[in-house]
Amino acid sequence: MNDSLAVKIRKLNLAGMVQTVDMRVEQAIKESLSYVEFLELIINDEHLNRGRNRRNELIRRAKFPQHKTIEEFNFSWQPGLNRQEIYAFGTCEFIRKRENIAFIGLPGTGKTHLSIAVGVKAIEQGYSVLFTTLSDMMEELYLSRADNSFRQKLKKYTQPDLLILDEFGLKKLNQTSVDDLYEVISKRYEINSTVITSNKEFSEWGHVLFDPVLASAILDRFVHHCSFVAIDGDSYRMKERINSAGMHKRGRPRKSESQEASAVLENGLIDGESEVSA
Repeated sequence: MNDSLAVKIRKLNLAGMVQTVDMRVEQAIKESLSYVEFLELIINDEHLNRGRNRRNELIRRAKFPQHKTIEEFNFSWQPGLNRQEIYAFGTCEFIRKRENIAFIGLPGTGKTHLSIAVGVKAIEQGYSVLFTTLSDMMEELYLSRADNSFRQKLKKYTQPDLLILDEFGLKKLNQTSVDDLYEVISKRYEINSTVITSNKEFSEWGHVLFDPVLASAILDRFVHHCSFVAIDGDSYRMKERINSAGMHKRGRPRKSESQEASAVLENGLIDGESEVSA
């Protein structure tokens, strides 16, 4: 390929074609390919290159702390998990249906691993993903009010096809943070999917949120189309210590997760507060 042609191809942003066109010319000569067959080869090369670039960019923007996959997950250590359900999440049908997922269990039981793994599957299917801890999101939104960039930062959390909020419940939220969380959840409701990981049972979630009225509104929207996954097994990181000490296992019961969520909302999340409808 001559320099002039290479320059023109680059100006058309056909980087994948630039990388392979010389090889494809040699292949076309050796195999006596038709013009159409040659064109198909170089267009396919460009398509594949753009797919790789998009995936790499989506991975970069997702801000995963680590790269995890469903295939790497040790289901033998968490036998209570429904393997078929987890792999079903990997199809990303829940994203197409604009549904949510909650992974609930003790620290070290694999909640974050599974949330990242689902996020990686989503990226492989072309969806945009953002991973963050709840506290990091709340801090960024709080600080954005000082420089009037709140609306811009809010879009960062409302626009991705999948938002993963890790470590829900580690800290109680103040009024401002609850207001901001409501903005995020309400704008994502029935538009984009959200995954939450938490070491607290669902019945405790309302106590993390400062305002009982907003707490009901937030959780009502999140659980409306939500799959709850309780991980009742032991911690990977603490397995030897837990096995020797016989530490009590917490975690949400595997049965009737949706019914319990509805019951909590109906009975009031915090001492007598009534549900706020979606």
